[in-house]
Amino acid sequence: MKLLLHVCCAPCLEYQFQVIKNENIEFEGYFYNPNIQPDWEYIRRKKTLEYFAEKNSFLVHYSKPSEDISLFNILSFENMWKNFETEERCMNCYRIRLDRTAKFAVENGFDAFTSTLMGSIYQNFDLLCEIGNEISIKYNIQFYARDFREGFRIGQTMAKEHGLYRQKYCGCICSLDESALKGKILASVKRD
Repeated sequence: MKLLLHVCCAPCLEYQFQVIKNENIEFEGYFYNPNIQPDWEYIRRKKTLEYFAEKNSFLVHYSKPSEDISLFNILSFENMWKNFETEERCMNCYRIRLDRTAKFAVENGFDAFTSTLMGSIYQNFDLLCEIGNEISIKYNIQFYARDFREGFRIGQTMAKEHGLYRQKYCGCICSLDESALKGKILASVKRD
């Protein structure tokens, strides 16, 4: 099986990367995350993934900036998502990213697709599976619906040991706004 792994961020990739690699599955990464706001956060996460990929000789495909909403006007993204309740907002976000991942996978000869979101204890695993399975039918490609959540803390510890930037919110401007750590996050940006 040739698997395309949508990557939300390098810390979430750590555990899954090791597991999939040890199972001798042929896989590559795909970074498509229009939800990540503001631009400085998007850039931090992308650079951290680039560092991880280089260090681990891992091929990652990056969406073109013109394809990523994150490089567009932050207010239009905020207005587009703030009108929804959290679950519906997350559902839309999952759908956008998994759809683009599946499309890229089909266009580039992959047999299956999945996402590092499948390993986060903060994401709705069942909803991800439901959406992934719907999209797999749409594109006639397998959705690799594997639960990696048991390794979430292991991956976070690995990321810390490897000095990877570990974000404090999901990625969208709404999750930043709702974060109890919003003041610390914004203060850390001012120091950088």
